[in-house]
Amino acid sequence: MRRLLRYLKGYEKQTVLAPLFKMLEACFELLVPLVVAALVDEGIARADVPFIWSQFGLLVLLAAVGLASSVTAQYFAARTALGYGTALRRDLYHHINTLSYAELDGIGTPTLVTRMTSDVNQLQNGVNMTLRLLLRSPFIVIGALLMALSISVPLTVWFLGVTAAISLVIYLIMRLTVPRYHQAQNTLDRVTLLTRENYVGARVVRAFSRQKDEIEDFTAANDRLKQIQLTAGRISALMNPMTYVVVNLGILAVLLRGGRYVDAGSLTQGEIIALISYMNQILASLLRLADLVISVTRAVASGIRVNELLNTPTTMPDPAAPALAPVEGAPAIAFDDVSFTYRGAAAPSLQDIRFTAAAGQTIGVIGGTGSGKSTLVNLIARFYDAGAGSVRLFGHDVKDYAFAQLRGMIGIVPQKAMLFTGTIRDNMRWAAPNATDEEIWAALEIAQAADFVRGKPGGLDEPVETAGRNFSGGQRQRLTIARALVPRPRVLILDDSSSALDFATDAALRRALRQQTAGMTVVIVSQRAAAVQRADCILVLDDGELVGCGAHAQLLESCPVYHEICLSQLSREEVQKTL
Repeated sequence: MRRLLRYLKGYEKQTVLAPLFKMLEACFELLVPLVVAALVDEGIARADVPFIWSQFGLLVLLAAVGLASSVTAQYFAARTALGYGTALRRDLYHHINTLSYAELDGIGTPTLVTRMTSDVNQLQNGVNMTLRLLLRSPFIVIGALLMALSISVPLTVWFLGVTAAISLVIYLIMRLTVPRYHQAQNTLDRVTLLTRENYVGARVVRAFSRQKDEIEDFTAANDRLKQIQLTAGRISALMNPMTYVVVNLGILAVLLRGGRYVDAGSLTQGEIIALISYMNQILASLLRLADLVISVTRAVASGIRVNELLNTPTTMPDPAAPALAPVEGAPAIAFDDVSFTYRGAAAPSLQDIRFTAAAGQTIGVIGGTGSGKSTLVNLIARFYDAGAGSVRLFGHDVKDYAFAQLRGMIGIVPQKAMLFTGTIRDNMRWAAPNATDEEIWAALEIAQAADFVRGKPGGLDEPVETAGRNFSGGQRQRLTIARALVPRPRVLILDDSSSALDFATDAALRRALRQQTAGMTVVIVSQRAAAVQRADCILVLDDGELVGCGAHAQLLESCPVYHEICLSQLSREEVQKTL
């Protein structure tokens, strides 16, 4: 948890001033019962109107100064807490972006969302409550006991008994509720997971008429969270009545015992009123202290979760190396006995992959589902690191490139077309912030997206909704292809990115890529034989192994897997025509 305290840096002054002003408010609060006692004993008892008004004015002054101190303390505490939360959230977001796909796959998106939002908010609230109450509540309790001791030593013994009884009640209730708050925070991860799955997969859920089942799953998780919180709430609800019972019994004891002292003349009526006020102050402060402990306990639980994330080291640090010049004559892409296994997987996804691709070549990658096609291209962009062997780009191992240079050389279009909120122009400039409209239109022409963009009322300024949901699947794919083409990368990777395109558009796209991307190495991943058959070299994957490498005609003769793929998609006559 010490690591999280460093986010208070820059707010040292506020961190000190907030508790000090709260203690100043507490000092004025402790003086109020003494003023009331004097008002009763000297003003009301003697009917001294000027004295009454003077004491009344003093009470108003104490209230005004106490209010000003409290507001000032709240301001400093809130400012510190907000600054703390902002700095922590910023660093947490930055750290998440340094993690490789391997770590992100293991942690999971729902947990990341919960820790970035709910857990950071709990820590922020914990800082706020700590600055406001950590010193104030104990100071009020101790101060009230000392003030009571100055009034009557025998009755202070009752104060100690009541304080101990209230503390015991609060301790027992907290012992029962704190574990449930921890459990609730973990259950929230499950609710977040189901919420995200149903939001992202809404169309799939409806397509399979699974709304009822998904509602039942969500309701079950939500009801569990509600039950945990209700149980904790019911136990917490006992705190006020039980503590007030103890305090009222204590007040009753003070009245009965104090009445005898008043009759004996050793105590005044005003002092009895002051003692009861101090007892109420002790109760209020202990209740606030209980709220503080619960808040801090929640914050500590959330802090542990946030720390786990911050302490998760990336297995793929950015080398931040100086720019590397391409090695003259070196292949654009070279795999040298590359193997890769996903974390927790029983078998490797790629095994002993060896091939080279020259600059300007078009490489096709084909194979069945789960054969390792996407894994292979993810290694080129270094989204994952190879477990064995090396992946080289223009003569250098991809591990030697700084991420900025590596990703700047590669344009990748993932399987799932993802657009971001903004405009078409904003999305096109993701990899090239200074791209001109002419460059954008040129990329749209190659991607076969120019016609439908011109048909939009806003053209390049047409709004893009969340995840591009105001475009069809084929339009999203063409826009993501254009986005990758805008900066004119040296290597273009199309990871099954034309699956939503009709055959005519797909053919036009491949033709435009051949004609207008001279010098660019293009890697086309597809399950369609027609999409890769004109590639200079086709890689055939089967269960993570490279079972064929060559041109279309050569593979039809020498690779049974490729021959079977072609026959499953084309008739024998069509296969013969392609030879």
